[in-house]
Amino acid sequence: MKISYKWLKDLIEITETPEEIGKLLTGTGLEVEGIEEIESIRGGLQGVVIGEVLTCEKHPEADRLSLTTVDVGGETPLSIVCGAPNVAAGQKVIVATVGAILYPAGSDQPLVLKKSKIRGAVSEGMICAEDELGVGTSHDGILVLDTQLPNGTPAAEYFGISSDYLIEIGLTPNRADAASHYGVARDLKAVLKREITLPSVEAFKVDNQNLPIPVEVRNTEACPRYTGLTISGIKVAESPEWLKQRLQTIGIRAINNIVDITNYICHDLGQPMHAFDADKVLGKKVIVTTVTENTPFVTLDGVERKISANDLMICCEGVDGNPEPMCIAGVFGGLTSGVTDGTTSIFLESAYFSPVWVRRTAQRFSLKTDSSFRFERGTDPNMPLFALKRAALLIQEIAGGSISSDIIDIYPEPVQDFRVGMKYRNIDRLIGKSLEKDLIKGILESLDIRVTEQTETGFTAIVPPYRVDVQREADVIEEILRVYGFGQVELSEALSSDYLSDFPVNDPEKLKLRVAELLVSNGFNEMINNSLTKPEYGAALGDGLGQPVKILNYLSEDLSVMRQTLLFSGLEVIAYNSNRRQKDLKLFEFGKTYHETDGKYIEKERLSVFLTGNIRQESWFEKSREVVFHDLAAFVNQVLTSMKIRDVQKQEADSAIFKSGLTLLANKKPVVSFGLLNASIAKKLDIKAPVYYADFDWEYLLRQYNAAVEYVEVPKFPEVRRDLSVVLNKKVTFEELRQAAYKTERNLLRAVNVFDVYEGANLEGKKSYSISFILQDEQQTLTDKVIDKTMQRLIATYEREFEAVIRK
Repeated sequence: MKISYKWLKDLIEITETPEEIGKLLTGTGLEVEGIEEIESIRGGLQGVVIGEVLTCEKHPEADRLSLTTVDVGGETPLSIVCGAPNVAAGQKVIVATVGAILYPAGSDQPLVLKKSKIRGAVSEGMICAEDELGVGTSHDGILVLDTQLPNGTPAAEYFGISSDYLIEIGLTPNRADAASHYGVARDLKAVLKREITLPSVEAFKVDNQNLPIPVEVRNTEACPRYTGLTISGIKVAESPEWLKQRLQTIGIRAINNIVDITNYICHDLGQPMHAFDADKVLGKKVIVTTVTENTPFVTLDGVERKISANDLMICCEGVDGNPEPMCIAGVFGGLTSGVTDGTTSIFLESAYFSPVWVRRTAQRFSLKTDSSFRFERGTDPNMPLFALKRAALLIQEIAGGSISSDIIDIYPEPVQDFRVGMKYRNIDRLIGKSLEKDLIKGILESLDIRVTEQTETGFTAIVPPYRVDVQREADVIEEILRVYGFGQVELSEALSSDYLSDFPVNDPEKLKLRVAELLVSNGFNEMINNSLTKPEYGAALGDGLGQPVKILNYLSEDLSVMRQTLLFSGLEVIAYNSNRRQKDLKLFEFGKTYHETDGKYIEKERLSVFLTGNIRQESWFEKSREVVFHDLAAFVNQVLTSMKIRDVQKQEADSAIFKSGLTLLANKKPVVSFGLLNASIAKKLDIKAPVYYADFDWEYLLRQYNAAVEYVEVPKFPEVRRDLSVVLNKKVTFEELRQAAYKTERNLLRAVNVFDVYEGANLEGKKSYSISFILQDEQQTLTDKVIDKTMQRLIATYEREFEAVIRK
């Protein structure tokens, strides 16, 4: 952001140099990136003076050159060879003496005057034309002056050259309040303890009611406040020199007096404004509303744009009674409704638009204007009325005219101040130093933050709505510290830091890092994929994922929805690598999925794991082997163990995704589904090799994690193993047998494991499980009698519930 040093001095008394002001602003958080001297005529015409042509004769060697002597206030006149056709004796002229540096119009290279010989004649300077001085573009002849200034007077005095300093501030996004000279002056007011003087608007008055233009705001969410008035009898012309110089200093091209004034107010007070040609406001009515989707609209740059139903527009009343767009609210004006040289009356707008609406529109059209820059960060809702009066008075002063309507101010729900509860102990903790209560109050009030409800322990800070970045206790403390000065806080011998918010008991980022390191140590590579994806991916898995979240301004159909699953992002990576002969892959990704359910948007954190190709490479002592289900199961169990998930239940995974797989449940809620993907899903990305996939509910894993560790004494008494071989219906799963065993024996049973499964032609419709049971009593050694009794109960349960046949 660019700030004029002289402009600032109009708002607040400044005796400090630009460099000193730069240091003060940087100390308040408005980091000054550079300070540059700006002159109304580049170079300041150093070494250029007023002279008088004493003699003028034709050059004997050249018809187009003249030999002149010029008095420039020295002891002897200068001999100058001049090629201008209009040079003559007796003229007052501008002379560049030897050593002067000029910046001719249209050239970036400076011209350094040297003593020279031209066709044998000595030339000790140059009699200058307008373009050679850089004060204009004419080269028809030398400048002939009508002045009584004595010879030798610096040309800078004749031209009234002024200099200024451009202060470049690297404005951070949170400091929208400082996006103007007034905003910067507010910070200087606080640190310098000097008052700001704003121009008075007491002279504002309505002259007549000859041009009433009513306003209707149909969308108060997008436009909480709208003010306007009309001015008639104006004369559009070039702006006065002081206004042009102000704008040129901060890099803004002067256009005409009306537009220049609206730009001036924007950079002076931080309030963007817009002027409409009143004769082009059809129906003599302004309507603030949205229009139908894809309405064509030509902006000031001559580009036709298709307006969305979510773009706020400033409209007039069309011939058919429907709103006719004139301007994209807060972003860009229209080609046909703007001020031109023939404009004689205007409708002047000053409003407060919703940052969300302006940001969305500006991004959709890729339009970044001075207006949208301020509106989308948050302007002052209490400024439009003052800015409107200030602009109207300036227009009357510069362009003439009469205020031809009452001020319209539509503000149905005024924006309230922010109320922030403050504790003195928290101020001391965060600053690292105890400040006097009166000092704290003085600093805050210098920043327009009122202190109320003050007690011994704290107070309530009333923050004006233009400080959109100050809504929490820590924000207010930061305001106190930046004005008090970071450099005034002494460093203690035992340097430490403090904070107001509590850290979570389980740090999600640390747990994520733990699992990532576990997978990486097992040969996995981490992926980071785009959250935008193809709509057909989610549709391929049915309605179980909910409705997709659609992108309103998507760039292509392939990136038109937010992903509902991490599955297809991973498959795209597998396909990309497989096509480049990288077929043995171990991949994982932490990412978010997005869903719309019953009109609500849901965002979930997931962890996906992929295996395909060979689990290991061939070597001299071991052959290569393709990935199997149990390889993935082992990694899944390692992740669950790392997250301290031990007691899980099992059920078959969704057959729409997995050809074969399991879903593990913790506390009856799915925590991970894994297995072999259906070939039909992999084929959607032309993947022919088997792909094993695991999908973790990472958010649920985090909630289930418990950092507490319980230690128990190592049992003194030995454990006992007993094996059973059972024949039963092939539909019975091992999980059912395991759960039945634990229900039957809760005290002594420590582990159940299957170590052999047999299915053959001689066991039609059945299968054989070889199961081991680990028994242990922590109080005493198990006897054969107790062991046999326990095993008999287990056998009875299997025979009763599963019609199992015990093989002996």
